[in-house]
Amino acid sequence: MLIKHRGFEPQVASSVFVAPNATLIGKVNIGPKSRVMYGAVIDSEGAKIDIGECSIICENAIIRATASGDAGHPVSIGDHVFISPQTTLIGCSVESYSYIATGATVLQGATIHKGAIVAVGAFVHAKAVIPSDLFVPPNTIAIGDPVKIFSPDEKETLVDAIRSIGFTKIAFDVEPQVQDRLSVMKKATEVRSKEFESHFNDEILP
Repeated sequence: MLIKHRGFEPQVASSVFVAPNATLIGKVNIGPKSRVMYGAVIDSEGAKIDIGECSIICENAIIRATASGDAGHPVSIGDHVFISPQTTLIGCSVESYSYIATGATVLQGATIHKGAIVAVGAFVHAKAVIPSDLFVPPNTIAIGDPVKIFSPDEKETLVDAIRSIGFTKIAFDVEPQVQDRLSVMKKATEVRSKEFESHFNDEILP
């Protein structure tokens, strides 16, 4: 399904396969010989999504650009990238020849450099930079630039590392407040509600 959003229609090369129940929304550009499989959602929101040549977007992947305040977070996916089933990519850059395995997540402002691998269930946090050819192990958390890899059981160190990112500022343009998380969540949901309000005017294309 192709959807016109904020005045933009998806642009898809004639050699691209888009599954009947995949959804492309707004300013989405997909290069030749790429494949968008069943159940995938590619949503540009207030930014844009560019996918290169012969890249594979597998079943139920979620790829979403976003914009918070004056900060846009487009998605850029290079050539010959493999995006596995049930992955989530938000406002990030994935360079050519990279592999994002099943169930992995890559957040706003992160960069996956050429030929890197993000393994099954791994989590690349906001603004992390994964160097070329690096392997992010399964079920780990990658944070920072230079990147550090954490296991889920490193709870105290991990909390401090995540706090240092200022994630709510990056993702929602809301200042983090450790002592007032309820207020932060209220503001964050209001930001997304306002952003998603534009979908009332979406137009399903023939």
